[in-house]
Amino acid sequence: MNYPARFFGHLHTVNSHRRKVLAHCCRAGIPWQGLRHDLSKYSPTEFCNGVRYFQGNRSPNDAEREDIGYSRAWMHHKGRNRHHFEYWVDYHPVTRTQEPVKMPVKYVAEMFCDRVAAGKIYMKKNYTDDAPLQYFLKAKGRRIIHPETSDLLESWLTLLAEQGEDAAFAAIRARLRNEKQNRKRR
Repeated sequence: MNYPARFFGHLHTVNSHRRKVLAHCCRAGIPWQGLRHDLSKYSPTEFCNGVRYFQGNRSPNDAEREDIGYSRAWMHHKGRNRHHFEYWVDYHPVTRTQEPVKMPVKYVAEMFCDRVAAGKIYMKKNYTDDAPLQYFLKAKGRRIIHPETSDLLESWLTLLAEQGEDAAFAAIRARLRNEKQNRKRR
């Protein structure tokens, strides 16, 4: 694939993904997060590598990993975007080892929106509401993710698979309202 095709293909994929995430974030009740979602993908570190490794049917980060053994774009991305569970790994003050930290619910909600949108963008007409859950379950035991964060995301993905988007987004909005009320009480 020539450079202009990779450039415009990657730009289109990023823009399409961000639009889909914004729509999902609006349904989840977090429109501001949807507007700000993945802005780092336009930075030179992420965008240039995205163009270089663009294939159109999977993440360019996977191709970059295959080429050089890791993804510079992903390393940059995960450290700047709180909707990725990889962002939420820190040193435990007692054990002094890296351990997952429980994610705030609003970022778990954005992660849900991100995963659903990514499935729709990459799978196109083959997408089904159980696809994000199946993708999540494939690597469930290998992730460095806080158990409560994992359980919450899995519950929403399961709801999506079993009852559809309306039920999943209603549950997310209800949980976010509950979190907001609990913060006000403190």
